[in-house]
Formats: sequence, structure tokens, C-alpha cells
Amino acid sequence: MMEAASFDTEESFDVDDASCLSQQNPGNNSPAKRQNKEIKETKITINCVTFPLPSVTPDQPEQQLLKPNEWSYCDYFWTDKKDPQGTPSVGGFEVLLQKQLKGKQMQKEMAEFVRERIKIEDEYSKNLSKLSQSPLAAQEEGTLGEAWAQLKRSCHDEAEVHLKFSNKLQCEVEKPLLTFRDNFKKELKKYDHHIIDLRKQLASRYAGVEKARKALADRQKDLEVKTQQLDIKHMNKHEEDIKKARRKSTQAGDDLMHNVDLYNRAQSKWFEEMVTTSLELERLEVERVEMIRQNLRQYTTLRHETDMFNQSTVEPVDQLLQSVDPAKDRELWVQEHKTGELRPVDMDI
Repeated sequence: MMEAASFDTEESFDVDDASCLSQQNPGNNSPAKRQNKEIKETKITINCVTFPLPSVTPDQPEQQLLKPNEWSYCDYFWTDKKDPQGTPSVGGFEVLLQKQLKGKQMQKEMAEFVRERIKIEDEYSKNLSKLSQSPLAAQEEGTLGEAWAQLKRSCHDEAEVHLKFSNKLQCEVEKPLLTFRDNFKKELKKYDHHIIDLRKQLASRYAGVEKARKALADRQKDLEVKTQQLDIKHMNKHEEDIKKARRKSTQAGDDLMHNVDLYNRAQSKWFEEMVTTSLELERLEVERVEMIRQNLRQYTTLRHETDMFNQSTVEPVDQLLQSVDPAKDRELWVQEHKTGELRPVDMDI
């Protein structure tokens, strides 16, 4: 992650500067220069992304949320998460991605839990079945002998119930969890690489702007020096040097404008993809929560169907599952982890 850097417009291209786009001499205090100073006071560049300053002027309205009242991912993760020292360390998109990766890990661990439960049920079923075939007390006679034989048969029946429960857990709970997790993993990988590539491109465009801005400053300085060295004795030679310096300064100004345009296009593309992708991650999270809730309810349903279980241990789980709310979960998480609401704006020169 790159260090935070402010965009200093005092070094940026000035449309009224000497010989950049006009024949005016350097140093004129034109309205365009005063306008550039106003731009400096309303925007800041952090990690190659240009944002409006939070303290806007009265004639500059605050940005509106894209999805008001929804606590959507697309509104609260534009800037970077800061470390304890206040230095930007993790991009807002990475914060969202880390949550999804954690969700993927939770799916894996839940599937492992169900798998362990299946193993326990299988082993328990085998042991009960084996016990039901034990010859112990098989010589008992009369009515007591009949009761004892029925007790052994009940062990066999219970073994069958546990085996059936195990098989249904595998088909109706574990398998859907694993299938969803695999698809979830593929989706995250696609979004991860796409957004990272766009952010790298944005950083490259910003470096191009900085390079072009420095080149323009050098050309303007060279023009100013040549203008100040004007000598009557060598008027023709100095005039030619000044014209040449003016052409180079104008070209440097054009290059800066071109690089700023490329930067703004790259930032616009990144912005659009950030909105789209954050909404996709939001959709995936809702699907993940709903899918897990559905599978956990199926788990409790299967337990209801095996009547030897104590129903009092199942009902509280059912009640909690009914109150699961992905939107509420998202609101609480966004309030705790949001990195910034200000959205990017175009860079000016």
C-alpha cells in the first residue's frame, strides 16, 4: 500500500502561466490562478485517489449516499483503513474482501462441524447395532425374557435412526454447505484480482500525472530564466531561445492535461467497478447468511424427526434462526468497520 500523498495544485499546470497556452508572462495573478487555489482548498489526494475535503464550502453541497438508509457496502469503504499510528494501511475494498474471506472460512468450519457430527452419528449407530446383537442375557426366559429382547431390538431401531440422521446430514446439510463454499470462493477470487488490477492502473496514472507536472515545472522555470536573461546585444538569439522554451512549455502543459485526463478516466473506471463489486459482495453475503440459516434450520428439522432427542435443546435454536437478519448484521458491521463515506472526484489542473 502506498503512503498517503496530497495533490499540491501550486505545482500543477496553470492555464495562464507563461507560454503554456497563452503569451502572458510568468507570475501574472490571473483569475484562473485564483481558481486553482480554490481547488487546492477543496480536494485532497490519498493513496492516488482524489477526494473532496470533508469541510466543504457553502456553495459545494455534501455528497449524497448512493443507497441511503441501507448501510450498503458501496457507501462506506472509499478511503483506506488506518493503522494505530493513523497511517492508511488497508484499502476499503480489502476490508470488504476480508469480511467475505472470513465468511468463507466460517462456512468451512461449519461444514467441518457437521462432518464431525456425522462421524459421531455413524460411530454411535455402529456401536448400538453391535450392542443389539450381543448374546448377553440371551438365556433369560418368560415375560422378563421378552422385555429384555425388546430392549435389545430398541437398540437396533435406535441405531437405524442415527444412521438415517447421519445420511441426511451429509446430503441435506454438509453437501450444500461445501457446494456453496466452492462457488463463493470462485466469485471472491474474480472480484479480488479485478479490483486490484484497476487500483494498480490508477496508481500508475497518478505517477504519470506527477511526472508530467514536474516536467511542466522544469519547462516553466527554464522559460522564466531565458526571459530574464534577455540581452539587447543578442536579441535575436534570445528571442529564438525563448520561442523554443515556450514551445516546450506548451507541450509539457498539453502532456500534463493528457495525463490528468487518463488519470480521471482510470479513477472513474475504478469507481464504477467499486460500486458494482461492493454491491456484488453485499449480495453474496446476504446469500451466504440465508443459505447457512436454511441449512441450520434443516439440521434442526432433522433432529425434530428423530424423536429420541430432547426437543428442548432444539427449540431455542429454531427461535434464534428465525430472528437472523442479514440487513441488521450488515448495519452493525458497517458501523464498526467503515473506512470513509467521501467518494472520489476528478483531479483538476
